[in-house]
Amino acid sequence: MYEFVYFNIVSENIKKGGNLYFPVLLSIFFFLLICNLVGMIPYGFTVTSHIIVTFSLALAIFIGINIIGIKTHGLHLLSLFLPAGAPLIMAPLLVFIEVVSYSFRVVSLSLRLFANMMSGHCLLKILAGFA
Repeated sequence: MYEFVYFNIVSENIKKGGNLYFPVLLSIFFFLLICNLVGMIPYGFTVTSHIIVTFSLALAIFIGINIIGIKTHGLHLLSLFLPAGAPLIMAPLLVFIEVVSYSFRVVSLSLRLFANMMSGHCLLKILAGFA
């Protein structure tokens, strides 16, 4: 598991300085893995099938990424919201759209994990009803 997270997640996605974030990514990986494996036990309960757990996890990661980004790049991180070469007349609209899409990632990630877990539970209950 250690090698899987290191080689497939850290070294492929974070090129320089990825070893610094490896313990956090490994902890998140094992948290999600254990939570989902507990749900495989008969009469077990999967906590990631609740929207508040997935939303809290996504929000915590989002805040952590922004803190690291501000610490690493300073206020230059805000240049992410205005694409290079964009006309200045469109800057307010573009910044608004980029800020909304950037902050909507939290909702998107939490809903995707929640929907995947919930659909798996529904499918298993439907298939178990046939037996």
